[in-house]
Amino acid sequence: MKIDQYAIVQPSVADNSELREPQILAYQAIANHDFDTAEGREVSVVLPVGCGKSGLLALAPFAAKSKRVLLVAPNVKIAAQLLGDLTPSNPKYFYLKRKVLADGPFPEPAEIRGTSGNIGDLEEADIVVTNIQQLQRENNKWLAQLPSDFFDLIQFDEGHHNVAESWDVLRRKFPDARILNVSATPARADGKVMTGDVIYSYPISRAVEKGYVKRINGYRLNPTTLHYVRHEGEAEVEVTLDEVRRLGEEDASFRRSIVSSEATLTTIAEASIRKLQELRESTGQQRLKIIASALNMAHCQQVVAKYRELGLRADFVHSQLAGKANERVHEKLENHDLDVIVQVRKLGEGFDHPYLSVAAVFSIFSNLGPFMQFVGRIMRVIPGVDPFDPVNEGVVVFHVGGNITGVWTDFQQFAEADQSFFANLIDETLVEPTPTRELLQGELKQGNNNNPLPVITAQNDVLLENLILLTADPKVAEALAVLKDAGINTGEQFDRLQRIAPTKQASRKAKRALLDGLVKTEAGRFFTKHGLKPVGRDLDKTRENFKVVKSAIDLRIKKMVPSGATNRSDYSTADFDYLINELPQIMASVEEELRHG
Repeated sequence: MKIDQYAIVQPSVADNSELREPQILAYQAIANHDFDTAEGREVSVVLPVGCGKSGLLALAPFAAKSKRVLLVAPNVKIAAQLLGDLTPSNPKYFYLKRKVLADGPFPEPAEIRGTSGNIGDLEEADIVVTNIQQLQRENNKWLAQLPSDFFDLIQFDEGHHNVAESWDVLRRKFPDARILNVSATPARADGKVMTGDVIYSYPISRAVEKGYVKRINGYRLNPTTLHYVRHEGEAEVEVTLDEVRRLGEEDASFRRSIVSSEATLTTIAEASIRKLQELRESTGQQRLKIIASALNMAHCQQVVAKYRELGLRADFVHSQLAGKANERVHEKLENHDLDVIVQVRKLGEGFDHPYLSVAAVFSIFSNLGPFMQFVGRIMRVIPGVDPFDPVNEGVVVFHVGGNITGVWTDFQQFAEADQSFFANLIDETLVEPTPTRELLQGELKQGNNNNPLPVITAQNDVLLENLILLTADPKVAEALAVLKDAGINTGEQFDRLQRIAPTKQASRKAKRALLDGLVKTEAGRFFTKHGLKPVGRDLDKTRENFKVVKSAIDLRIKKMVPSGATNRSDYSTADFDYLINELPQIMASVEEELRHG
């Protein structure tokens, strides 16, 4: 007969110096909560990155005196990490490492993963770990075998995901199970707030004070004036800083130009490099790195090319790439063979590289959730180093025209968050209204041939404004803001951006790599659009589709080289600039040729 270990074993929690304060306090909140009311069945706990979320998930079943627990992760990587923490044979077994238990018998773990386990394994287990993809759909083979009372506690790791239909399947399947959501952020990428009242939250301000996370500062790029052309052939317009800020807030196409036009993309990259150099020089730690957010695959390649042009080792990861390609980039990062990693929300939950210290914002964040997840990548302290050492400082760099200031302000509020904040958050009074998926996709797709983006042509006298995340006294911060709005100097530090002059050779090499990458991306889009496989032979029975399409693109490029050079190695920077700009038209011609060829 199965013994309910979580219900009968007394863990060492309250006075355990091996546990972190948020773990102990959250444990007490869960133990004191009444799950037996209709409103109390599902609750949430919010812990910042680095505050022991995985450990809390291991402790919570004791607090709830559970008989059998289902622990659900958002992806395979996190599920594997959680299972490792709960496996007694693991040298880093949480209960022994943190002296929660002195000896066995220990709670029995099992996992749901493909066909490697069976129902008997689950019946023997005290806690079952899986990722949500294993349990999707009502007719799921695993769920079909389990009675509705099989689990009495369901824990959702990264609980902000749990508002999706795939997670709701579990609520319906196990109607009497208590539910605990644990996350570093209460909101998803689409702005929906995770379900269940927040019964405990640990403020980032307290986490900084205790040394659990890095100290974070923001730096906003403020051009004194900015020049741009709204439509091709129109006159160049010069606007002031206030107008740049207004356009960023109100004009989606202008926002996207800020993060993708060469002139402004360059300033964001330069500012992030300067901040990285300052951190490396002041700490002596040369392994500190930049993480950059991008809009899409092509934008990833553009950002990577810019950093390479400016002399840094850069690469990117993207969900559209094969797993092995992303793994190679991860390996370079872990081996400290990169200075910059660029991503489109790919380095999300479960990613842990504490040497990421500068977050460069090249993408559009319309609400707090995804912005916090991105900034969270630079918040982990470096192990083995005094948490208050200067090496454990982080920097966020963004452009005033990218409309990030509002989200940064939300982040400041969140950093000081208490229970009243979360009460309001659930009522959606403190979160910027989130655009629908269709509107967001529309914003990101602007810039097609029918609706071209404005082109930012120049920025003058760009200043870096230091935006401190946490202040000692909110009243002081409010007073400073009033003085600043009145035009009174408050003594804040504005650093003039020192521009970086790349060599002409570095620029040419970066542009060549960018063109090569974009060609492959465009070929991939062609296959997706027409439902073809790269290895198929639909276009030419003698060659694979990929070779046919890429050859057609390369041939068209060769015919359009302005300088007339016949080998790509001989193209000039001007050649590459022209060809990159003309690539959409090149692809349109190739598509027409292949469709009627």
